Amino acid sequence: MSETRSRGIVLVTGGTGYLAGWVIVELLNSGYRVRASVRDVTRAEPARKAILEQSKGMDVLQFVRADLLDDEGWAPALDGVEAVLHTASPMPFDNDVDLITSAREGTRRVLTTAARVGVRRVVFTSSGTAARSVAPSSMTTEDMWSEPSGDATHVYPDSKIHAERLAWELADELGLDLTAVLPSFMQGPPVGASGRAGTIDVIRRLLNRALPALPRLGWNVVDVRDEAQLHVLALEQPAAIGERYNGSGTFLWYRDVARILRDGLPEAKKIPTRELPDFLVRLAARRDPHLAMIVDELGIVRTVDSSKARRQLGWTTRDVQTTILDTARALIAQERQP
Repeated sequence: MSETRSRGIVLVTGGTGYLAGWVIVELLNSGYRVRASVRDVTRAEPARKAILEQSKGMDVLQFVRADLLDDEGWAPALDGVEAVLHTASPMPFDNDVDLITSAREGTRRVLTTAARVGVRRVVFTSSGTAARSVAPSSMTTEDMWSEPSGDATHVYPDSKIHAERLAWELADELGLDLTAVLPSFMQGPPVGASGRAGTIDVIRRLLNRALPALPRLGWNVVDVRDEAQLHVLALEQPAAIGERYNGSGTFLWYRDVARILRDGLPEAKKIPTRELPDFLVRLAARRDPHLAMIVDELGIVRTVDSSKARRQLGWTTRDVQTTILDTARALIAQERQP
């Protein structure tokens, strides 16, 4: 234990986020000391409690205030740190936030401050949307680079594309040892009760029977806990420096998710599995901005090659049924809390 506790401090940005919570758990369980940045300090203590309940490690977790859009706080947050895992990024449900500007300027602020105080090692959380083939039928690999759409309905994926491009530019300019991890559609239980991850709303809506029928949508589902492991593997292995890694799992249609829930949970027996005609989804998307974001993906199967992470880093993923059911059980438990 004394040997593992010799590891240094890692800064995780966006410490109360969905992915960040499991990244911190993984780091603590691997023997690191962790410093986590938060924009709202009132959320720090509940996050600490939830993380430590999941962690086998000692309480070597510190929260510090630092905002992606403010210079104040980043230099002390990075003082004495050996590496940065930059997971923070504004989300589509952050009201009145310019997602592209926030993602770019936050990335610039974190990476330039890291270089200034002498921190060279950075693992950057990008997105699977930043590496997509032009033809949806083609297998996506890490050497593909998406072009921003410039469309207001796709501003979130555009923000991830812009931010990763900037991260590589800054790495070259500042001499940083950068690795980018590109998660696909993350599912899995949140750390704690917040459940602020937008992606797990696909299961929340099924459990709440908010949809009478399902759009013909599908995703490469990956467990958030496995994605956290990939970040730590990328941090630890020198061969990962300068590389991008797809973190992808199994492709599932929405109806497949519904069937896994129906077969695996007594509470989910009445979840619908019939599909909604595409034209009805497109019609509704004219008034619903959330649907407008996804209509271009109706009926499309995108396959993602994550063999590079498995081959080079020894990354493994759990069974997708386990991921879906664990997510649902966590959401049900939240609903039952007084």
